[in-house]
Amino acid sequence: MSAHAAEPLVVKIGHVAALSGPASHLGRDNESGVRMAIEELNAKGLQIGGRPARFVLLAEDDAGDPKQGTAAAQKLVDNKVNGVVGHLNSGTAIPAARIYADAGIPQIAPSVTNPRYTRQGFKTTFRMVADDAQLGGTLGRYAAQTLKAKTVAVIDDRTAYGQGVASEFEKAAKAAGATIAKREFTNDKATDFTGILTGIKAAKPDVIFYGGMDAVAGPMLRQMKQLGIQSKFMGGDGICTAELPKLASGQVPDGQVVCAIAGGVDAAQRPALDKFKADFKKKFGIEVQIYSPYTYDATKVMAEAMVKAGSAEPAKYLPVLQKISYPGVIGTVAFDEKGDIKNGALTLYTFNRGQREELGVVR
Repeated sequence: MSAHAAEPLVVKIGHVAALSGPASHLGRDNESGVRMAIEELNAKGLQIGGRPARFVLLAEDDAGDPKQGTAAAQKLVDNKVNGVVGHLNSGTAIPAARIYADAGIPQIAPSVTNPRYTRQGFKTTFRMVADDAQLGGTLGRYAAQTLKAKTVAVIDDRTAYGQGVASEFEKAAKAAGATIAKREFTNDKATDFTGILTGIKAAKPDVIFYGGMDAVAGPMLRQMKQLGIQSKFMGGDGICTAELPKLASGQVPDGQVVCAIAGGVDAAQRPALDKFKADFKKKFGIEVQIYSPYTYDATKVMAEAMVKAGSAEPAKYLPVLQKISYPGVIGTVAFDEKGDIKNGALTLYTFNRGQREELGVVR
């Protein structure tokens, strides 16, 4: 028995994100967070059920495509992973969740904000950030109440994420007294918005909200400048990246963009997150994009549940994961009965001189 007990227990952690396509910089950021956590866990020499645990990463690319997402999920299930951190996008994580649930494998999504993700009723589904209902709703109220916007135009990219966050923004802005002057849509591969923006310019909105990712928001901002549109430009976490000014070819007037990232830390938690960011930069030679602290914590949370359960078997550590309270770099990680993060924060940002600047944390 003792010989068997000393055998290392191999724990496979799956990670899926867009490692190719326009969101690949975010996908690589997510994967690096998992990689960093796994290296630290292995260096620590954790024991699970009396056996030394060795964590290994099984990384897959879903290119942000739902079909590829379900294929990647099936591959991880076939490889008998013990848990999954991912996916990056709502559009791939939602269909993949069913595959993991059918196999009984816990899935912690670090950056998925579509409310539907945790509302499918699966016991294996968890998320690390506030959802679109909270994010879009907060931005809609902020537009009407803080920015005093009387009229807004809303554009979305027709993805699960883009439509979801835009609809929540529209609902909240309207409820707070703003008028929706225009509701338009594009797609997540588009590069020319002249038609849409010319129509919007005529409506003279105080705010233009875009539900989508930075790869589209950048060119849209550049074309707004060319057309002389000075409306505030708002969006969710998809546009709120350090890359945005570069993607807009530097055409982002100071203070024009107001965006929110699902997540954020209060002042007391700041030193831990700053340390993580410094360690990350030292290790990978690149700044944190957005969500690597969340994939890092998700990996550590999974390991903690396994240690507490004395088993890496999904069925055995899942009940522990559901009740976990873990002090992560993003703050305390605990989940509600749907698998949503408890007390999820949002951080508001703008851009000045091409740099992202924090406006504050809201809950």
